[in-house]
Amino acid sequence: MGGCFSKTKPVEVKVELSLLEKEKEVDGLSPNGKASPFADCRPNGALGHGSDEDSTALPLYHKPRDYVEVSVCHVKDLENGQMREVDMGSGKALLIKEHGEFSAMGHKCPHYGAPLVKGVLSKGHVRCPWHGACFNIATGDIEDFPGLDSLPTFQVRVEKDKVIIRANKQALQLQKRSKPMARCSAVINSNTGFSHVLIIGSGPAGLVCAETLRQEGFTDRIVMCTMDRHPPYDRPKLSKSLESTAEQLRLRSMSFLQDHDIELLTEKEAVAIDVKTRSVTFEDGLRMEYRKLFIATGSKPKPIIYKGKDVRNVFHLRTPEDANSIAQLANNKNAVIIGTSFIGMEVVAALTDKAHSVSVIGMETVPFKKALGEKLGKSIMKLFEANRVKFYMLNEVSEMIGHHGQLKEVALKSGKVLRADVCVICAGSVPATGFVKQSGIHMDSRGFITVNKMMQTNAEGVFAGGDVVIFPFPPRNNKKVNIPHWQMAHVHGRVAALSMMGRAAEIKTVPYFWSAMFGKTIRYAGYGEGFDDVIIQGDLDELRFVAFYTRSEEVVAVASMNYDPIVSRVAEVLGSGKTIRKRDVEMLARLGKTGDISWLIDKGS
Repeated sequence: MGGCFSKTKPVEVKVELSLLEKEKEVDGLSPNGKASPFADCRPNGALGHGSDEDSTALPLYHKPRDYVEVSVCHVKDLENGQMREVDMGSGKALLIKEHGEFSAMGHKCPHYGAPLVKGVLSKGHVRCPWHGACFNIATGDIEDFPGLDSLPTFQVRVEKDKVIIRANKQALQLQKRSKPMARCSAVINSNTGFSHVLIIGSGPAGLVCAETLRQEGFTDRIVMCTMDRHPPYDRPKLSKSLESTAEQLRLRSMSFLQDHDIELLTEKEAVAIDVKTRSVTFEDGLRMEYRKLFIATGSKPKPIIYKGKDVRNVFHLRTPEDANSIAQLANNKNAVIIGTSFIGMEVVAALTDKAHSVSVIGMETVPFKKALGEKLGKSIMKLFEANRVKFYMLNEVSEMIGHHGQLKEVALKSGKVLRADVCVICAGSVPATGFVKQSGIHMDSRGFITVNKMMQTNAEGVFAGGDVVIFPFPPRNNKKVNIPHWQMAHVHGRVAALSMMGRAAEIKTVPYFWSAMFGKTIRYAGYGEGFDDVIIQGDLDELRFVAFYTRSEEVVAVASMNYDPIVSRVAEVLGSGKTIRKRDVEMLARLGKTGDISWLIDKGS
């Protein structure tokens, strides 16, 4: 399926095993991991599918009054390949017609609430127009990321040329559900220093790994350790919404994790791995043995050299507390941001309506030059300048100057001195893999862990994913690459979980990321590193454009602003294994068909 995970065919297995039987296995996980015990769940508007605020399942049985039945349109109102939002009274549903058959499901993407009617319908799934998540139209299951939850589905029938939808009222209101999950059947004391699966890191890779294991029927112990103080939260929002609390950014609550027997240990920093004894040692002295280990510790700020390291009010944006402090200290004060990364520029945008002044120090000529090209970078830079942001490009910091220990000025190597009450360093990142160095697990010279297509390292029973890895990327002939996207980390977590359970799973997705500034969103799909040309359609001055990134004669990535859902459409084409030729895009540009995506339907060679 184009860029999406296919649903594995379930088989029947015995779920319960004694602990003794499990320990007899030398290396593999328990046989419980080989199939889901939920094979009999009916996905289409049926029992056991629903959600509460933490996406737990609906009650198993419903009364007739819990449902609503509505005639929503005439059978000829929709053509094949069309979608329509329909009002059910208790909420809306998305009605879909494909290959002459109707189906219905939730109308909003569970990730950020995007209207799926504006997305892309193709080959049995709908792709979100905002961030590229995919949902199966028959089951509502999420098949590609980002996001954790699936969609409810509703029964559809045709009577006397009328299309009638029958839907659960609660599902219409919630518009999301979690997949059914197994529980842990192993009899193990929570204080025992052993876990069948040990996950280091609670970001999207670690969390999706844990949830996938449970969704696929794994009934042994899962322990997830994190340096964070909080349960998993939506880190990309930190730089976009500086005043949000950890509670507001929460992805899963402690009660959700407890309900599904995913043990979370917070404020735990791993310091060493011993692959011979299959154990991990933490800074506080805790030692945990494992049968399978998943390393998903993400990245950490890239260190920069300057004088005045002891000056206060200089931040790296890592936690909700960091974000809250930055917003508070910048209020009517002078803010300086070092670095023109996407995170850095989002912080800049978030501070312009709070701070007295905002200054940006960058090493390149324009922001985003390496990722988006100089033309796009220059246009976006003008947007920031129109919002009172001052740029000091081709520059670096030499010193943080304080008064009574608090930041007052930032001195640049050019000799310029900027007034500053708060400074945020966003000068790039490096993999957080220092604790792996002496383990024998293979890493490259930059500190990235090397994995195969199953997310396995060279060490037996050890897997890794997310920002910390380089992995074989099929569209580049399996060249090993690092793609530090939030969406890609989800994919890694799922592939690693399936691999742990002995199931063949490979990375079949199109990288997708987004960045929001001043109410405008850049969407980007593909892998554009090493692009040699950019074909731009639209108006850069109006920031309404589509940019196709090419290598040789092929399109390898696309970026857009105010042209939804073209990025998701391109992701759908690339994800199906087809090729978009540079000459086709150039011809479209010559014809002036700006933003036209009809040519992309069934496009490719």
